[in-house]
Amino acid sequence: MRRQRLRIGTSPFVVLGRIVLVLAALALVWYGAMLVLLAFKVSPHTVNQLSGYRSAYRYLAALKPRDITPDTRLIAGLAGLAGCLVFGYLAFKELPRPHLTRIQLRIVDDERGVVDVAPLAIERVVQGAALQNDAVQNAAARYATDELTVNISVTRAHALPDILRTVRATAHEQLAVHGLPELPVNVTVTGFQRTRRRELV
Repeated sequence: MRRQRLRIGTSPFVVLGRIVLVLAALALVWYGAMLVLLAFKVSPHTVNQLSGYRSAYRYLAALKPRDITPDTRLIAGLAGLAGCLVFGYLAFKELPRPHLTRIQLRIVDDERGVVDVAPLAIERVVQGAALQNDAVQNAAARYATDELTVNISVTRAHALPDILRTVRATAHEQLAVHGLPELPVNVTVTGFQRTRRRELV
């Protein structure tokens, strides 16, 4: 039995997040280089022309309390909130999202060739088998290399043990009918939908 491999899912926003990260890293490297120039006794005027660090410092140091108007506070607050949301979202998208790869099931491999069955075909067989039960409203199957998981939504709660056994047995029968290998079938109830409503007289 082949081992199922992990795949790391990525988002298109990852590229944008990495662009922002590269720009921030370049800014740190640039101003780090300015500090190195100052350490080697390069003229502060020349360094200021290259980086503008002293001009920015003088501007910020010259600010008075009266310069911070309510409009300025509002703009700064909204800009900070927007930056927090945008950069927080980009950082969230950078988190790896591993998931199991979906590989085909090989049922024939001989000198005449190979026969592979797609995971979706196996899942459709089991879903159809589950929906043959009148008490099953919805069904969703998932093939995971060496087992099948079936999530069902039922309309009768009082007969759950019988429904689960019937769905599992029907799934095994349909796998055999379609010439598919015998696989463990796990059936889970994930929802209950009452179809009969009490009528008011």
